[in-house]
Amino acid sequence: MTDRDLISHFDADETTIRNIVSDTLHGADDGELYVEYSQNESLTFDDGRLKSGSFNTGHGFGLRAVAGEASGFAHAGELSLSALKRAASTAKAVTSGYTGTYAEPPRGTNTRLYSEDNPIGAPSFEEKVRLLGEIDAYLRERDPRVRQVSASLAASHQVVDILRADGYRIGDVRPMTRLNISVIVGEGDRQETGSFGIGGRESFADLFARQDWQSGAEEALRKAFVNLEAIEAPAGTMDVVLGNGWPGVMIHEAVGHGLEGDFNRKGLSAFSGLVGEMVASPASPLSTMARLPIVAARFLSTTRNPVRLQRADQKRSANRLHAGPHERPANGGCPNWKRPS
Repeated sequence: MTDRDLISHFDADETTIRNIVSDTLHGADDGELYVEYSQNESLTFDDGRLKSGSFNTGHGFGLRAVAGEASGFAHAGELSLSALKRAASTAKAVTSGYTGTYAEPPRGTNTRLYSEDNPIGAPSFEEKVRLLGEIDAYLRERDPRVRQVSASLAASHQVVDILRADGYRIGDVRPMTRLNISVIVGEGDRQETGSFGIGGRESFADLFARQDWQSGAEEALRKAFVNLEAIEAPAGTMDVVLGNGWPGVMIHEAVGHGLEGDFNRKGLSAFSGLVGEMVASPASPLSTMARLPIVAARFLSTTRNPVRLQRADQKRSANRLHAGPHERPANGGCPNWKRPS
């Protein structure tokens, strides 16, 4: 199964499939038939040898119907008319006694952000194993304190074909590659770990052209030695300086969940109905302005003001929320979607 037209692999013609999807989603607010074919390969080199290798392929479909806050969903691992009819019976139950307005389809685009080539075949299996062995040997030779090395390569190739009740049909081909390196270093009874990972929707050739594996191995080793030499962090309430990137997760966990759309839309958030209102101390503003390099955060135990945020320069400013143009992607999140020819 190497072509993009997955619907043709059902044991029924496309007109029959379209009629079933249209009937299932009659009266629904949204929904679609989603068909997928995928291949996945993973190789792991550990303790100086190839520890595991896997390859799998699979296909199937999912049929979804949305009615208000409820969703009906059914799926199967076979592309057959009988399986589709069983799924339709399950998904359609959610629209019983309900009449909605079917959502508009996403705006189409042929913008190409990545290749459709299958990345699994190149380099060959033997070349991948040899590369993992080179990574293992490279790190072990770098320092006698290296005690363990683990490296893995993974690749996948996914084809999706989506059919809506209004006849709109879109598809995408999604390659993915990834390299992960982990190293354990130790002195005496103490051991610490450092890791590095890189991946993307590209071939292994493009992946390693973007960053060579040697620099990735060095980064994993650097992190391991930083951890090995690190002192224990003090405990208790204190001021914490947060830079950009991953520290934003701390902000999200402190206040971000309450700001998520569904919680506010359903009125379940402490921030529901407070758009434009002051929800924190004016002396402790939280801003999404990209030009602010760092902020200092003091975490408090109260629920009404779970996080206190200050500018690093300690200047007072009014609370503000800069909502950028976060529009729904015109392609529905699949950059390579095209109408089948």
